[in-house]
Amino acid sequence: MSPLPENGKKKDNEGLQLSDELLAALEKFRQIELEDFQMDVKDLEIIFEPGMAAQIMPKLKLPAGVPGMAGGKPLSMLQASFLRPIETYPNTITTVKLGATRSEGGTRGKSYLIGGETSPAFYNFERPTTHKPVITLDVFDMEVPLSKAVKMHVKDVVGDPAAWAKLAVEKFGADMVTIHLISIDPLLKDATPKDAVKTVEKVLQAVDVPLVIGGCGDPVKDANVFEAICEAFPGERFLISSLTRDMDVERCAKFVKKAGNAALSFTPMDLNLARELNRRLYDYLSREDIVMDLTTAALGYGLDYAFTNMERARIGGLMGDAELAHPMSSGTTNAWAAREAWLKMAPEWEPRELRGPLWEVTTALTLLLAGVDLFMMMHPAAVKTLKDVTNFLTSGKKADASKYADWVSVKA
Repeated sequence: MSPLPENGKKKDNEGLQLSDELLAALEKFRQIELEDFQMDVKDLEIIFEPGMAAQIMPKLKLPAGVPGMAGGKPLSMLQASFLRPIETYPNTITTVKLGATRSEGGTRGKSYLIGGETSPAFYNFERPTTHKPVITLDVFDMEVPLSKAVKMHVKDVVGDPAAWAKLAVEKFGADMVTIHLISIDPLLKDATPKDAVKTVEKVLQAVDVPLVIGGCGDPVKDANVFEAICEAFPGERFLISSLTRDMDVERCAKFVKKAGNAALSFTPMDLNLARELNRRLYDYLSREDIVMDLTTAALGYGLDYAFTNMERARIGGLMGDAELAHPMSSGTTNAWAAREAWLKMAPEWEPRELRGPLWEVTTALTLLLAGVDLFMMMHPAAVKTLKDVTNFLTSGKKADASKYADWVSVKA
C-alpha cells in the first residue's frame, strides 16, 4: 500500500478518494470486506509478484501414514484393476478366395483367403486375426517412368512383365502379382485384348502365385480386355481390377462370374458410392466374389481421410452393414505419386533411396490398422517391412516389457 498523504486522504490517478474512516480501518486491519461494491474502471492491471502465491497459499501437509507417500512426494502409482473391453460384433467380414490350385480348377501353386474378420484389425485381445493380409507386387506390361529408388531394383526386367513377376515372387517375396495392362490404353499403345491375353499367359507361366489383373482406366477398353482374359483363362480365380460405376456393370459382372473370378469394386472416398456399386454387383456376383477398393490417399496427401474412410467401412461391416462387409484392398503404390517420396529435397530429407520406401511403408502400416486385407505395393524394402510387422502382429507373441524404459520413473 502506498504511504498515506498528510491530509489523511489518498487520491489516485482516476480521482478516487477514500474517507478518513476507511483509511483508518485499512491501517488497523490491513483488509476489509465490502458488500454490494461496484467499481467502474477503464484499464485494470493486476500484477502478481513472483513467489507471492507460495507465500499466500497454505502449504499442504499430508498426514503421516498415507500409503505410497513420503514427505509429501509420491513413491508409487495408485493400484487399479483393468478389464479389457471385449466386444462381440453382430456381423462377420466376408471371406474371399484368390487364386485356384490345380485341384480347384486352376494352375496356381497356392491360393489365399482374405477377410473373415470378426473384430477390428489386430484386436487380438478379442479374437485372433482370421487371415493375414496379403501383399501383391505391381508389374507393368510396358516401360513406365519409375522413381530411382524403385527402378534400381527392377531395371533389368522393366519391359518384360514375365521376368518382372518372377523377380517379384522369388526375390522380393510377393504373395501375389498384379499385372497392370496399361499398354491397352487408347492414349498409349492401344494394345488389343488379344495382346493382353498373351501377356497374362506369359506371366502365368513364369509364376505360380495368384494374379490381380489390372486395366488402364478406360471403362470400355478395360471391359473388353477383362472379358477376353476371363474367357481365355477360366477357373484361375483372378482378381479383376477393377469394376467401376462408369462401366457396364452387368456385362462385366456376368463374365467375371462365368470364369469363376473375383471382382475389385473400386469407388472414390465415399462409402455411399461403395454401397451403391456393391448393390449393383449383388445381382450377378455372390458376396464371396467381391473385394472393395475405397481409394488410397498416400502419406501427406489425405492419408488420414483414407484411414478414416476404411476404418468406418470396417466397423460398419462388423456392426451389420452388409454392403460394407467385404475385404478391402489398398493401392499402396499411390504413395509414389507423392513428390516427397521421390523428389530431391534438402539434405535433412535425404537419401531418397530410403525416404521413398519409408513413404510407402508408412502409408501401408497406417492402413493395415484400418483393416486392409490386400496391399498392392512396389518397393521390396517396404514389402519386407510390412510382412515383418504383420507376421509379428499375428504370431501370438507378447512384447518383452523389460526392453522398454519405465516411463513412471523417467526424469526430465
